[in-house]
Amino acid sequence: MRTVLTLMLVALLAVCSTSMAAKDAGQDNGPDTDETPFSSYTATSPSVSGNTWSLTVVMDQAVKDNNTTFEITTQICLNSGVCDPPVVQQVTVDELTHTTSLTPPEDHSYVNWRVKAMYEDDTTEYFPQGAWYTVWSSCYQDGGVYYGVDADGESCAEEEDEGFLPGFTLIPALAAVGLAIAVARRD
Repeated sequence: MRTVLTLMLVALLAVCSTSMAAKDAGQDNGPDTDETPFSSYTATSPSVSGNTWSLTVVMDQAVKDNNTTFEITTQICLNSGVCDPPVVQQVTVDELTHTTSLTPPEDHSYVNWRVKAMYEDDTTEYFPQGAWYTVWSSCYQDGGVYYGVDADGESCAEEEDEGFLPGFTLIPALAAVGLAIAVARRD
């Protein structure tokens, strides 16, 4: 029994290290649609923390004609190295087009996604098999350094605070209100 558990642990570690090694930091990993039951896909890239990320997958007509259905699963991974559990997404289906969206949390590193094809004969197949497609964040951490269009090397760049009113700071706004009150009292 101990030998079986040891072999299972070694096999699990080999699979995990293979899937982690397959991720090239910052390079999206998408499907070769010639090897899938869908003819095309589009995904928001890069994904941006706090902004809607969308994925559209277009099923092949022959696959639809065979009564195949799709299930789309996503997983969000954070810059801390922790990944959320996979989530089966709500999908909007319009003829051949399957669309889903989500809002990644702050400080996410990438969004993983995959498609489960469920065939009429009750068999299923995953795309990709045993792995994920990946869309990287606009700010991701790799080896202690932050990369991406929203990174400054040491962290994710924060949006500038626009103050109380757009175009105004608090002092000019209060001065304008005070001036308006003084003019109104004069009359």
